[in-house]
Amino acid sequence: VQLVESGGGLVQAGGSLRLSCTAPPGILSAYTVGWYRLAPGKQREWVASITSGGAERFADSVKGRATFSRDNMKRTVYLQMNSLKPEDTAVYYCNSGSISWDVGSLWGQGTQVTVSS
Repeated sequence: VQLVESGGGLVQAGGSLRLSCTAPPGILSAYTVGWYRLAPGKQREWVASITSGGAERFADSVKGRATFSRDNMKRTVYLQMNSLKPEDTAVYYCNSGSISWDVGSLWGQGTQVTVSS
């Protein structure tokens, strides 16, 4: 069982990206999907989460700049990130497998986001 991320890339400060997390059947309807990021020299940072019921939470660092959407037919959750900053540069990982806000056991391979100043 694996999650598949996509949508990362190189963007200038102030730009936008939409990250995608595609899950195996049954995952999105049962578990929370979270996004985490890992920047060089830093610890893993939680970015945002959405529960199977649609409740959302965002880290203060992205609040007001990030939104969720989902396409259940495609089994995909999207994280739209706007007004990107150089400090958003990191590898972004999708996570699932928890029925709460906690970290689950399922991870994707990560997608690189690089924001140039």
